[in-house]
Formats: sequence, structure tokens, C-alpha cells
Amino acid sequence: MNIKGSTNIVGLIGHPVEHSFSPPMHNAAFKKLGMNYAYVAFDVSPDNLKSAIEGAKSLNIRGLNVTIPHKIEVMKYLDEIDEVASLIGAVNTIDFKDMKGYNTDGIGAVRAIEEVTSIKDKNVVIAGAGGASRAISFYIAKYGANKLTILNRNVDKAQKLANDVLDSNLISNVEAGSISEISSYLREADILINTTPTGMHPNVNDEPIASASDMHEDLVVFDAVYNPNETVLLKEAIKAGAKPVYGIKMLLYQGAESFKIWTGNEAPVDVMEDALRKTIDLK
Repeated sequence: MNIKGSTNIVGLIGHPVEHSFSPPMHNAAFKKLGMNYAYVAFDVSPDNLKSAIEGAKSLNIRGLNVTIPHKIEVMKYLDEIDEVASLIGAVNTIDFKDMKGYNTDGIGAVRAIEEVTSIKDKNVVIAGAGGASRAISFYIAKYGANKLTILNRNVDKAQKLANDVLDSNLISNVEAGSISEISSYLREADILINTTPTGMHPNVNDEPIASASDMHEDLVVFDAVYNPNETVLLKEAIKAGAKPVYGIKMLLYQGAESFKIWTGNEAPVDVMEDALRKTIDLK
């Protein structure tokens, strides 16, 4: 990478950030397109968040990704919040041009799934009711799903998220239920999305949230866990003859979306995916 006096800086703020896969992915994209940009990770502790945003603005940083624990808190230091990010109540991308916050996590999942099937008019089941589930739920609604069912161990939490999605008026059919009854919900489902950490490295032998016998061949199964690449859930999906969608794709497409917000250019997705795979294999 050739850093010059005119190099545009974008990056990531979070705490911690040293294990982030974003720098190699974005820097590979800038290199491929011959763009004078560099992507850097900044470790920012929560009590320094306000000064970090002000400092980034003063330093003419072009854009930032935002990760844990800053996604909610950062919103109070921005001038504008994208409509869906505002519904989600969390921001993972800032464009300093207009100090505007976006959330590309949900669109990352949607683009990953839409490589395999359209979301419009589908019956979608989401496992989990945390931040990732929230980001994805609003985008599933926005992309025209017919029905959304949110399953969680704590059903009250699932119900609260279901109510919030209903209140957005993006979709009229949202239900909540217990993840222990997932097999009965999957009979009618077109798409299953896992946002729970089940099966995430190092717990690669966790009991999957659903087994092959719960699935049918027309089911599309997306697991937001990307390490390992083939999770226990996706192994079951393959066994059932269902269509697997890998978590790395969500990571890839949320990055591609941020890239476009900052630069106005379509991201070279194949180059970014290649860089991601190499980085994850090394970890």
C-alpha cells in the first residue's frame, strides 16, 4: 500500500478491534481499484467515543465502521441517521460527508440470502433476538417477506423485537416463539436465519439449533456465524438437501455496502471475498 499525503483514511472503531477482518478486505478492494484510500482499525474505549468522533472529523477521516460496544452510543454524535438504522437503533457505518449513520449488517445478510433466493413473499424464521437479529429482521421486513417468526430462548425478548418490527409498518405478519419448538415452525418456513452464537469457534461441536430431520429440501438456511465456515447448522442443512448460505457472505456484503457509502463505487466483491477467506483461514 502506497500511503501519500493525499491518502483518504477510512477505518473501524471498536473495543477490541485487533481481530477484525475488515482491514484486509477493504484494503484489497482499494488496491484492486487503484484508489488512494487506506483502511485502519482504531481501538476506542467507551469513555473516549465522543472525542474519537470529533477527532475523526477534524482529521478529515472519510468514513468509519463501528463495532461493539459503540453501535448504539455513537448515534448521539451524528447529525443524521438512515431510516432503517434508526428503526434498528444501531449504526455500524458512518459517512463523514454529512455525518450520517447507516446500518449495513442487515443488508449484508439480505444480499447473502438473495444470492440463493428472493425474500419477497417468503416465510422467514429467525433464531435469536439480539443485535444481529434486530438488524436482519428490519431488512427482511423491508425486502417484502410475507411472514417473519422470531424464536428465542427468552420468548419475551423475541416478542419485544416482533412488536418493534410490526410497529415499523414494513410488514404485517410477525410472530414470536420459543426456539425449543423450532421444528414445528420450520415445516412451513422458506428461509431459516441463525443469529445465535451456537456453533461458533471454539464451540464447533455445539448441538445445532435445528437438525436435518427438522428441515425440508426447499429450505434456505443462513448462519450468521462465519467461523467455522461450515457450522453445525449448515452441516445439517446439507444433510437435509436444503440450501446453505454461509456467514462469510454477510460479512462480505456489509463491507461492500460500507465501501459504496464512502466511495460511491461498487465494491469489487470477488477481491474482497478472496481477502476475507485468506484472513479467516489464517486465524
